[in-house]
Amino acid sequence: MEVILRQHVDNLGRRGEIVKVADGYARNYLLPRKLALLATEGNKKQIERERAKLDAVEAEEQKAAAAIADRLNSIESIDITRKVGETEALYGSVTTADIADALHAKGVEIDRRKVQLQEPIKKLGEYDIPIKLHRDVVARVKVKVVGEGGAEK
Repeated sequence: MEVILRQHVDNLGRRGEIVKVADGYARNYLLPRKLALLATEGNKKQIERERAKLDAVEAEEQKAAAAIADRLNSIESIDITRKVGETEALYGSVTTADIADALHAKGVEIDRRKVQLQEPIKKLGEYDIPIKLHRDVVARVKVKVVGEGGAEK
């Protein structure tokens, strides 16, 4: 089934593109969430009319994401304290929510889903964590995980 994307969909395409997808994916995911329209002549003309407005919105979103990225890059590092066992393994772990909360404490409001942490951090150390603010804007934040008592082992 061919559809026109109304918004950017990761691993599929950008806003305004015509893509071919499985019928079930279009019916059950893209169309109900209003992420896409069926690729009919009328819808193609409608998207062309909306393209200038959509490009302006896209530029504004990217500009806002770049401003947040500058604020994130100005933060030297984030310290997160956790209880530690004898093998320097953490009791629990540091998750995306912990990093988002630490950023909130520094004055930067970030949704935890934007933090690109492959798996929770379970050891002491320094980590360089990417934060995807926009599909073209990725900021990096240095996270230091230290043992309770402030001494990094």
